Amino acid sequence: MCGIFGYIGNKNAASVILKGLENLQYRGYDSAGIVVFDGTKPQYIKKKGKVAVLKKILKKNPIQGFLGIGHSRWATHGTPSDKNAHPFWDCKKEIWLVHNGIIENYLTLKKQLLKKGHQFSSETDTEVIVHLLEDVYRGDLKKAAKEVVKMLVGAYALAFFSIKEPDKIIAVRVSSPLLAANKYHQGFLSSDPTALTNHTKKAVVLNDGEMAIITKDKVDIYKLNGEKSKVNLATFQDIPTKVSKAAFKHFMLKEIYEIPEAIKNSIRGRIINNKIKLGGLESVSKDLKKIQELKILGCGSAYYAALYGKYIIEELVGILCEADIASEFRYRQTPFLKKDKVAALFISQSGETADSLASLKKINEEKILSLGIVNVVGSSIARETKAGIYNHIGPEIAVVTTKAMISQMILLNLFALYLTQLKNIEIKNKKEIIKSILNLSSLTNEILKESSAIKKLAKKYFKYNGFAVFGRKFNYPAALEGALKLKETAYINASGYSGGEFKHGAIALIDKNFPSIAIIPQDSLYKKMFSNVQEIKTRKGPVIAITTKGNQEIKKITDDIIYIPQTLELFYPVLSIMVLQLFAYYCANFKKLEIDKPRNLAKSVTVE
Repeated sequence: MCGIFGYIGNKNAASVILKGLENLQYRGYDSAGIVVFDGTKPQYIKKKGKVAVLKKILKKNPIQGFLGIGHSRWATHGTPSDKNAHPFWDCKKEIWLVHNGIIENYLTLKKQLLKKGHQFSSETDTEVIVHLLEDVYRGDLKKAAKEVVKMLVGAYALAFFSIKEPDKIIAVRVSSPLLAANKYHQGFLSSDPTALTNHTKKAVVLNDGEMAIITKDKVDIYKLNGEKSKVNLATFQDIPTKVSKAAFKHFMLKEIYEIPEAIKNSIRGRIINNKIKLGGLESVSKDLKKIQELKILGCGSAYYAALYGKYIIEELVGILCEADIASEFRYRQTPFLKKDKVAALFISQSGETADSLASLKKINEEKILSLGIVNVVGSSIARETKAGIYNHIGPEIAVVTTKAMISQMILLNLFALYLTQLKNIEIKNKKEIIKSILNLSSLTNEILKESSAIKKLAKKYFKYNGFAVFGRKFNYPAALEGALKLKETAYINASGYSGGEFKHGAIALIDKNFPSIAIIPQDSLYKKMFSNVQEIKTRKGPVIAITTKGNQEIKKITDDIIYIPQTLELFYPVLSIMVLQLFAYYCANFKKLEIDKPRNLAKSVTVE
């Protein structure tokens, strides 16, 4: 969940690395640090706080060098502090290292190193690695790296250099993303392609269990046993070279306002004459035609998108479909039907989610067809699945997902329709479904026009400490996602419920100080949800209703209403989630919180 950036070349390394860290800071932001080497002595600065703190210090006290590595941290071992910030060094200050991930056996290794006389300055697991390198270093850093990785248990990405071998940076990847690149006699290293696009549109993606030797003129890739590996070059044509908030106060709000365009980009070229064309799945179309069971896996909001996908696929395709939390699935003994008739679909914005990757490894070992829906081109899930679909919506910078989740929901609908084509399943209202998908961009623009009304409601409710959010059928995943947005953005203890389950316990929470949000469009379960709302009002609970335009009846039993446009039942969750995203955003804004970087959260969860 941390950001790593490295540079070797003919420019001032500190300036290049600082810019890279600014582009990576959404990955980690409790501390940051840089070390550079000018051929004489290493110079470093590391400080608790965001990258802006580091930038301010460097402006007053610039450091110079042609070689360096930098890091933005999201704490796992050791509290956020100056001493726990990266980089770390060995006892002689000759080897310098940054690290993303967790070393599970670091305490055992640390005890061994302490007995040998090594001195530690931090509480982190990272510092163990650089002392291990020192312990085995005999003038060949690559050879030392091979020895050290055999001792480490965990998931990690490493970047390090020695002042005795100042012509190279070495990087190691074990279950945590890293990319390397060369251009114009400069070498680059990054944990995310977004930070590389200012310099190049092509990068070498390290596969799991690989090491890179980066010089100013080339990148060599090796397996951890020292054998040369094939270079895996990825092109990042869809990532802009610059991201900014433009006129918006926060990236989160900007990305909500990008949803109409994100929907257009998600479906562009994929609906032709009422047929679905998913080029990324064509290579496995024969296998997909045979599947009778589908597992959809994700974490956080991606899991809620998966749950929505389960309802859609059951409704349209009629096959056995389960949504699974990837962090749980990886440890279960999961029975399958015939393995040649099963597929697993992994959903991840970053394509680097550690738990999803671990579950993907399990699926691949079972020789089950693996598929992905990811946004980041060349990411691990994109490369390690057999086939998949890209979102093509550009980078999502805010830690909490907005436009990416909506895009995932759209693509799940396209995927379901694609399966019906392969299986020759007749859907009576297929043309209407496709027409509605094509119209969703316009409908989400209508939601944005209501943002001032949503903001007004947020001002009324943002001081409440708890919320219930509930819906039924397709809207149940929307309720879960709405509650999550309130938790992670506004720090409100909100819970999502199925309307039918609400009275099986959660209704005990209801009183005048505990508001509820009811997702209650005029769909097939409207009357059931209406009864749920009546039960809450009987117990004096305030209710906000998200319902379809023209619904006057709901005014009798609710305190406040947010109207959404009419569409097919399948797509009300898309509109409802967008409303809930705006509501959570404005609640957080009124509370003057750090919206784009909520406390304790990171964009890409690359550790377990």
